[in-house]
Amino acid sequence: MVKKVIPIRINEGKGLAPSIPRSLVTAKSSTKDTRGRPLRDLRISVTDRCNFRCTYCMPKEVFDRSHPYLSHQELLSFEEITRLSTIFASLGVEKIRLTGGEPLLRKNLEVLVEMLAKIRTPDGNPLDLTLTTNGSILHKKAAVLKAAGLHRITVSLDGLNDAIFKKMNDVDFPVTDVLDGITTAQAQGFANIKVNMVVKKGTNDQELVAMAKHFKGTGVTLRFIEFMDVGSSNGWNMAEVLPSKEVIARINEVYPLEPIEANYSGEVAQRWRYADGSGEIGVISSVTQTFCHECTRARISTDGQLYLCLFANEGFDFKTLLRTGKSDLEIANAIMNTWAARDDHYSEIRGSNTATSAATRKVEMSYIGG
Repeated sequence: MVKKVIPIRINEGKGLAPSIPRSLVTAKSSTKDTRGRPLRDLRISVTDRCNFRCTYCMPKEVFDRSHPYLSHQELLSFEEITRLSTIFASLGVEKIRLTGGEPLLRKNLEVLVEMLAKIRTPDGNPLDLTLTTNGSILHKKAAVLKAAGLHRITVSLDGLNDAIFKKMNDVDFPVTDVLDGITTAQAQGFANIKVNMVVKKGTNDQELVAMAKHFKGTGVTLRFIEFMDVGSSNGWNMAEVLPSKEVIARINEVYPLEPIEANYSGEVAQRWRYADGSGEIGVISSVTQTFCHECTRARISTDGQLYLCLFANEGFDFKTLLRTGKSDLEIANAIMNTWAARDDHYSEIRGSNTATSAATRKVEMSYIGG
């Protein structure tokens, strides 16, 4: 795993961003990166462990029993995550997504959710607080997560056929348990649940229509994700990428679709609704139709490194700032300066030369979340 970490140096009291008050970090920042993209979304990986071994994320041959996972002391504590999230919110972040690994494996995660749910933006609004899970233990955790203040849930599910799903998760986990988790979450009051399906051509693309049929009319939004070259261990091959336009074409043959507008600027999924009004689906085309120009996401790794791109090969060390007595103001300044220098646009580079992916080592998705 590539984990190149860059230390953050702070000039004590100098060069502080003028939009941030010196007494408290409360003003909403208008800081943009070098391509004019604001900072609006933060993804936080709360664990690097997972109980699945999906071949496109944590393949068994790499993440085996001898794999050196992070120790508890290396993880950001709930208090550190909350402090850092509060500072990010003061700088314009409106949405926080908890990821992993499998985030529900982090002990007492609902306590962190309750802490984050109390954070307010400079406008006084709560954060849009959401979580991505493989759904394996969602039926056990849905009630406490809802009570703690979690707003939304996204479940990863790569097929309905049990044999195909078990081949994808590679731990013989049954699809019925994931579906039970989704049903339980709906019963607990979670609305607008999303289901993400990573599509690998020749592996699970025969499940497209079956997935659409199953979730059509249920209130669940199904999203199809092109198989991406995240990390350096998933054996990515362009031949296994099924373009989103073909996904839409296959489903449209059975269930006619109509394109609809994005919910907000920077939304990565292209939205389509069923012509009969029974719901919508989305496609995330990070390989064939890049969206770097609108990316407003930053990522915090399990051990407190800031990554500016899903395909990054280096992180910026914010855990050290948290643990060496730096003030909120100093950390806010470091965030703003780091974001202002951001020029990441990997998917555009890969789009012009697919050989780039094979030659470029990148941090693993299980370390910084999807």
